Amino acid sequence: MLVKRLLVGLPLKTAQAAHERLSKTLALAIFCPNPLSSVAYATEEILLVLVLAGTVALHWSIPLSFAIVGLIAILNVSYRQIIYEYPEGGGAYLVAKSNIGELPGLVAAAALLIDYTLTVAVSTAAGIAAITSAWPSLYEHRVALGLSAVALVVVINLRGVRETGKIFAFPTYFALLALSAMIIVGYAQLLVGGRPPGGPSEAAATPMLESLTFFLICRAFAAGCTAVTGMEVISNGVKAFRPPEPRNAAATMSVMSIILAGLFLGISGLAYYHGVAPKADETVVSQLAHHVFGDGPPYYVVQAATMMLLILAANSSFSGFPPLGSALARDGYMPHQMSGVGDRLVFSNGIIILGVLAGLLLLIFEGDTHALIPLYAIGVFISFTLSQTGMVLRWKTKRGAGWQRKLMVNGLGAVTTGISTLVITATKFTQGAWIVILLIPILIVWFRSIRSHYKAVADQVMLSRDLRPPLPRRNIVLVPIGGVNRAVIRAIDYARQASSDVRAVLVDVDPEETARIEIQWAQWGCGVPLIVLPSPYRSILETLLDYIEQLLQKDQDGWVTVVLPEILPARWWQNILHNQRALMLKAALLFKERVILTDVPYHLQR
Repeated sequence: MLVKRLLVGLPLKTAQAAHERLSKTLALAIFCPNPLSSVAYATEEILLVLVLAGTVALHWSIPLSFAIVGLIAILNVSYRQIIYEYPEGGGAYLVAKSNIGELPGLVAAAALLIDYTLTVAVSTAAGIAAITSAWPSLYEHRVALGLSAVALVVVINLRGVRETGKIFAFPTYFALLALSAMIIVGYAQLLVGGRPPGGPSEAAATPMLESLTFFLICRAFAAGCTAVTGMEVISNGVKAFRPPEPRNAAATMSVMSIILAGLFLGISGLAYYHGVAPKADETVVSQLAHHVFGDGPPYYVVQAATMMLLILAANSSFSGFPPLGSALARDGYMPHQMSGVGDRLVFSNGIIILGVLAGLLLLIFEGDTHALIPLYAIGVFISFTLSQTGMVLRWKTKRGAGWQRKLMVNGLGAVTTGISTLVITATKFTQGAWIVILLIPILIVWFRSIRSHYKAVADQVMLSRDLRPPLPRRNIVLVPIGGVNRAVIRAIDYARQASSDVRAVLVDVDPEETARIEIQWAQWGCGVPLIVLPSPYRSILETLLDYIEQLLQKDQDGWVTVVLPEILPARWWQNILHNQRALMLKAALLFKERVILTDVPYHLQR
């Protein structure tokens, strides 16, 4: 408990929830690192595909970047409409479920949960790659560094929304400033015609491995679409903003989109003008920083800033995954434990689960960004398409002022994201995207099985009009003993308050010991009868269970309460010095009908 308080902090009162709301400045630091950080690898992913057709094909990165910026603009306007229409949050899941149906809603939810998990893993891996580009000696420790980074982000998020924003605000804005400075200085150097200090302005020619086909260009576009992942996260967390929530959330959405488009185009343009091609041991941003700043301190500042932004990008998922899990839990599709907030007024269970899942991905893929990215973006584009389609159906049904304009905006969003989804799925399917396509139906089956379980529980425990309060039943209270001591007498004292029919039960496995206990019981048993059960074997548990079964068979409506005297040592390690008979008996009786277990602890002082 002390360690938890040191890491997470003291509990917050429920009344403090209103004071934990975010200003636009802090919200940008919490929600936006994910989409903003994608500029660190989106351009590189485009170039990794185009370079297959040789360096002469790299000029296609510019029109593809403009196409993706156009997609950013469409999504910005579309999600602003969702924010105003659904101010309670919920994003694609709620929009698809309420307008299209349960199944599309669950598809959107499953896709987003997968994408959020991948975002944490990809962003962390990319952040560590930025560091290992500057300090190659750390490369072999990339998995351990990635797991440490995920654990750090989990702990920070468990401290609460507002405190998370305060912690992340400086590194987020510092990283944006550093990347912006690199772009501005880089273009200034190009405008004045000076030779960049980092080296030649053209990369060495790369041999052509594939022809420059339309399919290759589509693959490059699909790879670059990682730049728009995370744009939906604000629509899931509208409630986290200060009032007026929709207005502040929409404003943050627009600012984020403008910064994202500017950084992405800036990096793509610099990469083109400097002739940068992807390398296995150095990121594109690292190469650009070398071209712009050389090997001086500014280079390392850019790398450190990129690393911070990429690792902080994982935080956006920690702002999206838990609220989405909570919405699913409230609807009965996920365990109810995910629906409530913890003592720091955040969805603690969702945060921890996301951290564990992302850590497992880092271990499985050994922290390799390029191995993870083919799985990326598919989920989020499926949710994009479903949410936009849901909004189109909503405007057709609801109508209202300006509904035709709103329908056209969301309709354009549905068409563009739908086409993008098909392109991404087709081009990345054999590279690992099939895993995501397979996981979505598996998750949906899991969602529905959870809901079926909760429905079955509700049906079985529900009170109905024809149900009458039961008549009082006989309750036989048994106190299993293995000797006579203070713990046993304490349990007997409690048992006598619960029923008039109390019996101490002793299994006879040693006649001499049994005779000695019977003599002690005559003195200390408080008048409670001692039932001695003969056992031909050394099995105490089986003999006791047979006796309980006989009592249940004799009285089909009666209760049997087993009161267990249990000695609890003062220190945890001392438990190994005591037998675990009470624990085994609990495990054997827990699922037995009409048997009630009561534990009477006796605490030792040392």
